[in-house]
Amino acid sequence: MNIDAIAQDIRTASRFDGVDLQALAGHLPTPFHAYSASAIRDRISSLQRALHGTDALICYAVKANSSLAILNLMHEHGVGADIVSSGELWRALRAGIPPERIVFSGVGKSEQEIAEALAARILRFNVESHDELLTLQRLAASIGITAHAAVRINPDVDALTHAKISTGKAENKFGVSIEEARRWFAEKASLSHVQLDGLHVHIGSQILSLEPYREAFRRVAQFWRELEAAGHAIASIDVGGGVGVRYREGHDHPVDAAAYVSVVRTALEGFKGRLLFEPGRYLVAEAGVLLTRVIRVKHGEHRKFLVLDAAMNDLLRPSLYDAWHDIVPVHGETRTMTEYDIVGPVCETGDTFARGRAMPECVAGDLLMIRTTGAYGASMSSTYNSRPLAAEVLLDRGRYAVVRQRQSFEDMIAGEQPARHWETA
Repeated sequence: MNIDAIAQDIRTASRFDGVDLQALAGHLPTPFHAYSASAIRDRISSLQRALHGTDALICYAVKANSSLAILNLMHEHGVGADIVSSGELWRALRAGIPPERIVFSGVGKSEQEIAEALAARILRFNVESHDELLTLQRLAASIGITAHAAVRINPDVDALTHAKISTGKAENKFGVSIEEARRWFAEKASLSHVQLDGLHVHIGSQILSLEPYREAFRRVAQFWRELEAAGHAIASIDVGGGVGVRYREGHDHPVDAAAYVSVVRTALEGFKGRLLFEPGRYLVAEAGVLLTRVIRVKHGEHRKFLVLDAAMNDLLRPSLYDAWHDIVPVHGETRTMTEYDIVGPVCETGDTFARGRAMPECVAGDLLMIRTTGAYGASMSSTYNSRPLAAEVLLDRGRYAVVRQRQSFEDMIAGEQPARHWETA
């Protein structure tokens, strides 16, 4: 099933990857996350086709959706992992992704996390500060191995995205200036156990224009050529990720994978090393939906509230970013259009999915689909208000498999206990 067929399934809101959603919701309590394996395969294939003939490695950004089932699907299709914690390293290895296809990013790698990644013999580290570089040198020397590292460049480019997911401007916490990176390479002879031979850039997420990429890659290419002219061989350039997806039908216009790759090829023309890509949202966002039921319709003084059984703990993006997600009823009936504030049951005013959203009239018990939740949905969920984590389900051409059971109350408090055994430090 290709992405267009899947998108049509979503628009009709009755089936998803060939699975009847009303029937599925009859088997599983809502809310729950559902992912289309076909849609994920299609996205992987589109990027792999665009990269054909290029020495490139796709490393899926695990933070987008760290489900073992999703990671295993990535592994089956030759995709590696971009990780930002030892927990994500553990998940990637557990899902079968080999360490030689894993890169470690992130501004706050602890010594323990660096040591664990060194022990696993991962492909390389994307280093974001001089202190981290020296820590990597010390830890690698202590076990007698050489770590491969890339310096994360902060190119000071505006990604034209939400401020909270912009990572490539000078005021952001990520990466270092080109001037600082230049000093690292000038002093790299002092690094006996770190091979500094890579560049890395990632300017943000949910980017819907190619222009920020052109400017960022132009600056990286200029620096790469400068380094090579100075005798510093560059084995790899990691161009990050951030390609946007469609959250709002008719409003968001994502860039084409082939056009994005073309920008990379043009900017880095003549580069003989390996290119690394770190897509996350692009691969999984549109492949996921959150199924939820209407608890009740509440008539306020001036507004009508549609109260769902899903909440901000199941999908944080609208509360955190004021993010738009299309929300559609699954009943498929023609009903009068009305406006709702669509909210969850959590005791926070911020537990709001949409305000003044026009949609067909709903009644208690109706099944709704919140679209494009495959990225930063379940992975950012919590048990706030002591609400158990929702189930996750993988769909594949008419079949489904529960890949994470809904959390029980007992699971939720595992590890907790009353304070009975007191000690002194």
